[in-house]
Amino acid sequence: MTDSLFDLSGRTALVSGASRGIGASIAELLAAHGAHVICTSRKLEGCEKVVEGIRAQGGSAQALAMHVGDPAVIEQVFSTLEAQGKAPDILVNNAAANPYFGPMLDMDLASYEKTVEVNLRGYFWSTVQAAKRMRDKGGSIVNIASVNARRAAPGQGIYSMTKAGIVNMTEGFAKELAVHGIRVNAVLPGLTETKFASAITGNPKILGMMMQMIPLARVAQPNEIAPAVLFLASPASSYVTGATLVVDGGYLA
Repeated sequence: MTDSLFDLSGRTALVSGASRGIGASIAELLAAHGAHVICTSRKLEGCEKVVEGIRAQGGSAQALAMHVGDPAVIEQVFSTLEAQGKAPDILVNNAAANPYFGPMLDMDLASYEKTVEVNLRGYFWSTVQAAKRMRDKGGSIVNIASVNARRAAPGQGIYSMTKAGIVNMTEGFAKELAVHGIRVNAVLPGLTETKFASAITGNPKILGMMMQMIPLARVAQPNEIAPAVLFLASPASSYVTGATLVVDGGYLA
């Protein structure tokens, strides 16, 4: 293999939830391989810091506010980018919500709706907006799901359900969009050291149980998830679509 397989020069990538954690690492890695990266999240300030870091390393990036729980905002962002000649040919759906941790029987409806609106509807509508603009040129869409898609986690029943839905959505879009030269794949991260996962990583009892289930016996770092996205976004994966790439330290083995 040569570096050209992972060259993203001339490509524009939109990464949602790019203000920190896995999303920030993805944005930084795609930029390091030549892509112009549009970093989005609900709060603009965090993305601006990520963009500053990318530019300091010689990369190209910009920050935009986009709440994936609001379909109108998603439409506006893609319309604005298209008008600027920056319609992305790489989309990374990464932003996610998990406002509730506990038994499903005790989950309030508002928390349920927020989880579904962001994790499923947000991914769906972002994909629709991106794919409509990729139809004439091809592209790559990468959905960040979770090992919870395959194995529902205690205290995260609805979150796990949405991640399973993302995998099925990935496969459906992959079949429909292949004719347009658009590839759609998913990455299933295992337990990763992020603020999002702090309910687990910050609880010694739960973390201890998880370590017994992970053959590599440690928590992943965000920069260990990002290379899987680079592969699926790059020419190196030109014959890969509808796939799920697990990055979990052996948890699902």
